[in-house]
Amino acid sequence: MFDIGFWELAMIGVIALLVVGPERLPGMVRTTSGWVRKLRGFVSTVKSDLENEFPADELDDLQEKPDALNDVYEMIDETREAFSEASRELADTPDEMDTSNTGAETSTPPDKKDGGTPA
Repeated sequence: MFDIGFWELAMIGVIALLVVGPERLPGMVRTTSGWVRKLRGFVSTVKSDLENEFPADELDDLQEKPDALNDVYEMIDETREAFSEASRELADTPDEMDTSNTGAETSTPPDKKDGGTPA
């Protein structure tokens, strides 16, 4: 996994012996091996969970169908362009409405002129 050879392990062992000392070295090796065992178990569990969630044949199908995803991305881009064009048109619309209403009077609705309630 890490491509560590015999000489690398021997060098790590000598350095650990010098730093930790011969009395505490066996305990440190046991602790480190426990951590490695737990880490391998965790990785194995995650790997099996991922394999259960995403079977290999489904992943192969997804890898074979990138064109379908490209079509979806193209449709998304076209939709974004259409929405941005529509929003630009809507942004221009209030200006046109303001210029067309400059001569019109604002009137009160008939039910509010009398101050009563509508019939």
